[in-house]
Amino acid sequence: MNLKRFISIVVSVAILLILYSQIELKKLLEVFQNCDPLWMIISLGMVIPITLFTSWRLQQLMPQGTKLGFIEANRLILGASVLNMVLPSKMGDIAKAYFMKERDNLSGSLSLAIVIFEKASDMLSLLLWCIFGLLLYPTKDPFFLTMILGILGGLVLGLFILGSRQVANLFFNATIQISPKGISKKLQSMQVSWSQMQSYFWEDKKQLLVISITSVFIWFLHLLQIWLFIIALKAWVPFLISLALSPLSILAGLLPLTFAGVGTRDAALILFYKPYFNEVVGAALGLLCTSRYFLPAIIGLPFLGQMLATLKKSTSVTN
Repeated sequence: MNLKRFISIVVSVAILLILYSQIELKKLLEVFQNCDPLWMIISLGMVIPITLFTSWRLQQLMPQGTKLGFIEANRLILGASVLNMVLPSKMGDIAKAYFMKERDNLSGSLSLAIVIFEKASDMLSLLLWCIFGLLLYPTKDPFFLTMILGILGGLVLGLFILGSRQVANLFFNATIQISPKGISKKLQSMQVSWSQMQSYFWEDKKQLLVISITSVFIWFLHLLQIWLFIIALKAWVPFLISLALSPLSILAGLLPLTFAGVGTRDAALILFYKPYFNEVVGAALGLLCTSRYFLPAIIGLPFLGQMLATLKKSTSVTN
């Protein structure tokens, strides 16, 4: 097992042990036993439209003259979900990029650029929803004001890195200078792909607009799903309040400390939603939010063989 992945699992387990030491498992089971079955099915079923829209966006990212079928796009998304759960450094997305290169005769740098832009648009859309939600959040204490300024700074920086080649090169050059040798080589390769991504996507403003709107809508579905989880658990939080709190919890889960965000995301959900329900319901919500990552991976298991073969071929070519 990769050392970094092993450490992340250890950190996740440690955080969960601390959280669950303060929670009676009997009460946690009672929360699930008393949940609303219909809303639970609906909320878990949100994985389907989220995956379908994500696959459709991947189709829109493909250059003119290439054709990625909708079913094939779904296979790539679901297969990458499986690999991202078990392999380090988002290797599932790298395998997805290599598969598009082989399948659609794209250059390696362009296929990687497509995946990079896909992930960048996801992150920027999440930050945008964080800002939107925090602006609507009724309590403007120093903590939330600090969060607004920090997230707004990250959003502005991300937009500049995405849209300006000069800012992007400045960012990459500075990061390469302070990074270890192994990481700096990866950053140099990413810098080339990033530059090609900028040239490709900014040429077609209409395509860029469609992809941006779709990314924002996909994240709306993610946040809606979390609110529906709360309804299914027979708790209550106003929807606009949830729009402020859930993206912050997801951001906490994206910190490169734990396995698939398990632990940090759970702790953030319990902390942020504390004014609205107790830690037992918060822990149950954390489990449901983790299922958002495991369900696509389970659905994608039938496509794992093809993705593993692609990843193995990619690794052998790289080596």
